This record gives sequence, structure tokens and C-alpha cells, in this order.
Amino acid sequence: MKKTIFIALMMIFTLGATTFANNSDSKSAAPVATENKLSTEEITRLNNRVEEIRDMDKSDMTVAEKRELRKESKGIKENVRKGGEVIYISGGTILLIILILILI
Repeated sequence: MKKTIFIALMMIFTLGATTFANNSDSKSAAPVATENKLSTEEITRLNNRVEEIRDMDKSDMTVAEKRELRKESKGIKENVRKGGEVIYISGGTILLIILILILI
């Protein structure tokens, strides 16, 4: 009897925490599917460009040119990351999954 009450209370608190986590505008939860999908050719081309930027001799460049290269490489990396399929799970959801696995 005590065990079932304990489990019921834990489920209520977990579901409540998950509801609050989903209502907040946190960056830990994101959509499952991404809209921007890159082909493997585009990803390899962008990775090659990042490697070219890394291998450049930047000692003779001005500060503005170095800044432009940094912005370009960051933009490429961000674009490649958005192209992949990534699933973000909030902390409350992970806790709920763990509790369900323990109970089963």
C-alpha cells in the first residue's frame, strides 16, 4: 500500500515537473525534426571549407579578415549541425523515462 502511494506521488510530481518544463521557453527542449536537411555532398563540401580555413596562414591577415573567417567557419558549423537530425529531451522527460523503466 505504501509503495503504491509513493509511486503515485512520484508520478504526479514528475508529470507536474514535465508540464512546467514544457511550458517554459527553455533551450533544452527543441523540435524533433529539423527543416534544413543537407545532403552528404554538401556536408563534405562544407567540412572541406572549414579544414581549408583551419589550414590557412593567418599571420599576414588583418583583424577584419580573421574575423570574417571566424564568422564564416562558425556559420558553416552551425549550418551542418542544423542539417543533422538531433533530438533534445528535457530533464523532466528523462526523469519520467527513468521512473517508468524502474517500474517496469
